[in-house]
Amino acid sequence: MKKILSFSVLVAVIAVMTCCSADDPFEDYNADNGWNNGGNMSGGSSATTGELATFDIEIDKTTAEPTTTAAEYLPDEEDALENNEFTTEVSIDMSNPVSKTENGVEVTVSGSHVTANHGEVKKVCYVVRGTTTNGSLTVLGDKKYAVKLNGASITNPDSAALNLLSSKRAFVILADGTTNTLADGTGGTQKGALYCKGKLLFNGSGTLSVTGNTNNGIHSADYIVFNKGNNIYVKSTANHGIKANDGVFINGGILNVEVSAAAAKGINSESHIVVTGGRTTVLTTGGGTYDSDERQAKGAAGIKTDSTLTVSGGELRLKSTGSGGKGISADGEATFSGGSVYVITTGSQYRSNNDTSSPKGIKADGNITVSSGCIWVRTSGTNGEGIETKKELSITGGEIACYAYDDAVNSKSTMTISGGYVYAHGQHNDGLDANGNCYIKGGTVYAICSGSPEVAIDANTEGGYKLYVEGGNIVAVGGLENGSSLTQSCYQASSWSANTWYALNVGNNTFAFQTPSSGGSGLVVSSVSQPTLQSGVSISGGTSYFGGLGITGCTVSGGSSVSLSSYSGGNSMGGGPGGGPGGWR
Repeated sequence: MKKILSFSVLVAVIAVMTCCSADDPFEDYNADNGWNNGGNMSGGSSATTGELATFDIEIDKTTAEPTTTAAEYLPDEEDALENNEFTTEVSIDMSNPVSKTENGVEVTVSGSHVTANHGEVKKVCYVVRGTTTNGSLTVLGDKKYAVKLNGASITNPDSAALNLLSSKRAFVILADGTTNTLADGTGGTQKGALYCKGKLLFNGSGTLSVTGNTNNGIHSADYIVFNKGNNIYVKSTANHGIKANDGVFINGGILNVEVSAAAAKGINSESHIVVTGGRTTVLTTGGGTYDSDERQAKGAAGIKTDSTLTVSGGELRLKSTGSGGKGISADGEATFSGGSVYVITTGSQYRSNNDTSSPKGIKADGNITVSSGCIWVRTSGTNGEGIETKKELSITGGEIACYAYDDAVNSKSTMTISGGYVYAHGQHNDGLDANGNCYIKGGTVYAICSGSPEVAIDANTEGGYKLYVEGGNIVAVGGLENGSSLTQSCYQASSWSANTWYALNVGNNTFAFQTPSSGGSGLVVSSVSQPTLQSGVSISGGTSYFGGLGITGCTVSGGSSVSLSSYSGGNSMGGGPGGGPGGWR
C-alpha cells in the first residue's frame, strides 16, 4: 500500500536520523557517456523496494509543527512582532463596512471595497472581520502597521482581496482560533490575491487560505517572513503560489501550497530562501512551457530561488508531477545543515523549440553542501535526475537518499563525500556521477547503477579526472570507474543475489544492506580495514537509513560468508544480476 509521508512518519524518520531558472539546453550532456536522453542508457534498468520507492507527499493542514528547528532568521530585528507595538486599533467589518475617521485613520468605503489610510499615524492595527464576496481591503500609510485577520473572508472578483499598498512593514496577524480566507477572480491585473508593496510578516496561530486565480496567490514586492504558529494554505491556478522579490524566510508554521499553471513555482523568490523551521508542503501539477521572450523551455518547481537556498531546520515536502518539473531549483548555492527535505518528481523531460527542461529532484547552479539533516529524493519520469549541481557537491554529514530515473547524484565539477550516509540509486544510469574528480573520504556510501556501461560511482576519466577512494564504508552495486585511485583497498564479490540482506562487517561495526531487485554487474565493497561480507542474513535492531535499505548497529544472524577478492576498478566483473534476471542466484 502506498505510504503517505505524514507528520508521524516524519517524526519517526527524524528520530531515526539522529544517528538522521530555465535549464541550460546542454544540461543533459554527460562528458563521460554522451547525451542522457535515453540513447546512452543501454545498461538496462535497476529497481528497488522499501519506503524510498513508495513514500508519497500530500497537503497536510494539521497544526502540529515539527520539532526540528534552528535559530530563526530575520533580515532585520524590526521584523520581530515582539519588537513592535500596535496599540491603536481600528476595527473594520467587511460584512458591513462604514466610512469613518478613527484615531487619525481615514477609512473610506465604496460598495464593499474599503480603503484605510493611516498616513503618519504610528502603531496602527487594523482588526478585520466579516465576509464579502465582492469587496476588498486596501491599506495606505507612511508608517509600519499591522492587519489582524479576526475571522475575515474577502473575495474580490476584479482585483486583489487584500491590497497592502503601503511600502512600510506589514505585520499580518492571524488571530488565534480564527479562520480567514482571501481570493480574487479571473479578472484584473493584480499581482496576487494578497499583494504587499513592502515587507510582509506573518504572525499568529489562526488559519489563512489564499486563492489566486489571476496571477500569484501571495506576492510581496519586498520579502516575506513566515513564523511559528502560522497555518497558511495558498493555491494559484494562474501562476506562482508565493512570490517575493527580495526573499522568503520560513521560521515556522504550517505552509501548504498548490499550483497548477504551466511552469508555475510553488514558492518563487528573486532573492534568498531560508528555511529554519515549520512544515512546508508544495504540490505542482503544471507541465512545461516555452518562454518565447527568454527563448527557453521551463518547468514547474516546488521551490525556485534566483539566489541561494539555505535549509537548517523544519521540513520541506515537495512534489512535482508535470513535465520538466523540479522539487528545488536554485540559481545560486544550496546549503543543507539540518531539517528534513522530501522530494518527488514524476514528470518526464519537456522539449520545445530545440530546448529542454529535465525533471530533477534538487538542482542548483551553484555548489551544493550537505552537513546535516535528512534528504530523500525520488524521480520516476524520463531523464529525471535526483540531485544535481552545476558546480561542486560536498557531503560531510546527514542522510541523503536518492532513487532516480537517471543519475541519482550528479555534479558538473568535483564531488566530495567525507561523512554522513549516502544512498544513490540510478535506475537507468550511474549512482554517483562526478564530471570532475570524485573523492570518497568518509561516511557510508551505498551506490547502485543500472548496468554496463554505467557504474555505481563514476568520475570523468575521459576529461582527465579520477575517482579517489580514500576512506569510508562503500557498497557499490555495479562497480567503480575504471582507472580509479584506490588508496583504501576495495574488494569484489564473485556474484550477488537480488533482494537479499547482506552484512558488511568492519571490526565490531556492521552495515547491513538490502540489494536491489536488479542492478549493475558485480558488488564492490571497501572500508578502512579489510571487511568481511555475509549474504542472506537476518537483521534485528539497529538504526535504519534510506527507508529501511541500510541498517547500522544491528544484530546479524544466519547467512553465509561471501568470498572477496582484490578489485582495482571498472565494471567488467563476472557474476551478479546485471540488468535482468539472468545470473541471479
